[in-house]
Amino acid sequence: MKKKLVSIMLVAAMALSVVACGSSKGNSAKTDGTEAMASSVSKTPDNQISINLASEPQSIDPALNSAVDGGCMIVNSFAGLYTYDKDGKLIPQLASDMPEVSDDETVYTVKMIKSQWSNGEEVTANDFVYSWNRAADEKTAADYAYLFDIIARNDDGSLAVEATDDYTLKITLTNPCPYFNDLMAFPTYFPVYQKDVEKADPDGKNPGKWCQEAGFVSNGAYTLKSWKHNESMVYVKNPKYYDADNVTMDEIHIMLSADDTATYAAYNSGDLDFVDTVPNDEISTLNGKNSDFHIIPNLGTYYVGFNVNDPIFDGKTVEQAASMRKAMNLLIDREFIVENVGQTGQIAADSFVPAGMSDGNGGVFKTDDTSYYDADKTGADQVEEAKKLLESAGYTFTDNGDGSYKCDPAISMTFLTNDDSTHIAVGESLQQDFALLGINMEIKSEDWNVFIEDRKSGNFTIAREGWLADYNDPINMLELFTTDSGNNDMQLGKGDKPSDSAPDWTDYNKLIKEIRTTADFSKRVDLMHQAEDMLMDTGAVMPIYYYNDIYMLKSNIKGIYSTIYGMKYFMYATKDK
Repeated sequence: MKKKLVSIMLVAAMALSVVACGSSKGNSAKTDGTEAMASSVSKTPDNQISINLASEPQSIDPALNSAVDGGCMIVNSFAGLYTYDKDGKLIPQLASDMPEVSDDETVYTVKMIKSQWSNGEEVTANDFVYSWNRAADEKTAADYAYLFDIIARNDDGSLAVEATDDYTLKITLTNPCPYFNDLMAFPTYFPVYQKDVEKADPDGKNPGKWCQEAGFVSNGAYTLKSWKHNESMVYVKNPKYYDADNVTMDEIHIMLSADDTATYAAYNSGDLDFVDTVPNDEISTLNGKNSDFHIIPNLGTYYVGFNVNDPIFDGKTVEQAASMRKAMNLLIDREFIVENVGQTGQIAADSFVPAGMSDGNGGVFKTDDTSYYDADKTGADQVEEAKKLLESAGYTFTDNGDGSYKCDPAISMTFLTNDDSTHIAVGESLQQDFALLGINMEIKSEDWNVFIEDRKSGNFTIAREGWLADYNDPINMLELFTTDSGNNDMQLGKGDKPSDSAPDWTDYNKLIKEIRTTADFSKRVDLMHQAEDMLMDTGAVMPIYYYNDIYMLKSNIKGIYSTIYGMKYFMYATKDK
């Protein structure tokens, strides 16, 4: 899932992180680096919490959202068959128990509890049949439609998902899937209220219209009461929620802003209880010095990506274009970024699949021999190796006499990022690294939704990227880049007329299909390593570091918890007086 604002990470421990705050009280002290801030207590009403996750969400339609901030809103306002508890355990939500699975592991039967939509109507198995088929339908244009490819198809093309009665789902898979239970806990698999969807969009031209304003029907802990676009949202407790008796906060107030300076000021003034990021230049002041500041595990990779169809590669062969991208990959000083930008103990990345991720066969996917370069090594040797790669792509160099070179012909490009001080700081570091070989890179920042659309449409040369795993299996990282994936920003295999310098992506698509369908899990591990090899050989993806997450939370608030997949659950928050 696309990571929106936070850009710091640690090797992800395979567990969920419970927010645990100290009990000290006090007001904010100086923040100029000479004195650590004291922890602070919430000043908002006892029955509400006020938070900032990011700016205006891309979408809060479970089928259409692909960003972490929208996902956090969805898990607090919709309920699926399964969810995660505070200890990281996958548990039933609207399911009555874990599924019954056939001997060949392809047929899942899920029994459901009785529950209601926020308007009082029953949530039934047919709601899931409708919602899953809607998300998988190409007319919906969901980025995550491919997550339903593991489900078999009926003769009419619909998913092999059947409501055998009002509270029983029968699901037939194409083949055994080691992560299907986790898929059913992912927001894209949550139900939506059919009448709302179809009333708002009778001609099918705007599938997300039904939830673009407050007042829509949902079935989670909260419903959206008001929405001042680009400013604020107010969620209120849903009395029809199946676990409403245990929902502790009556309201969640959300400040919509990507200005981390403004949100940090609002936190320090007591207007916000929780912020999902802080200005980059405040991290060193806060880390280890303020008990409101937290670092928690994530499972994912922060990376930089190239549009393989961009005109910068025109006239190059496939191999030359890959050499250009690989050369720039070698120039990146990841340790500098980790130490001076991230500042929270993150690990420089030498692969795309993050460290600690399961291999789907009882082991860990990334081992000592699955590195694609030395992420800790920078210096003259790397510059020389990068220069040779660019020379093989037709460039010549003149020594400036200071360890840097002039490149002929000149290479100029623009780095695209969303508005956030950390991402801009990463861009500035890349700017200096690439300049060693005379590569000129400007930095352009955009509002989140514009940024997302420009990446999806290929309106960029090089862009900041990040992906938090949706479930603990490497296929989730690798299937991003299939030609039919809505998350394939690198445009691999895309375009009506792909560039002659872009790699032929047919074999990759076939490989991912084989990974999805094989029942031999040992072979599957080998195939996933082959897929990562193919991806990294393009040079289109340049991993920077493995994610962790930061946030600030008032010291008298407890009970909020987060998953390694970036989802945050606010419904059981409590305040000490």
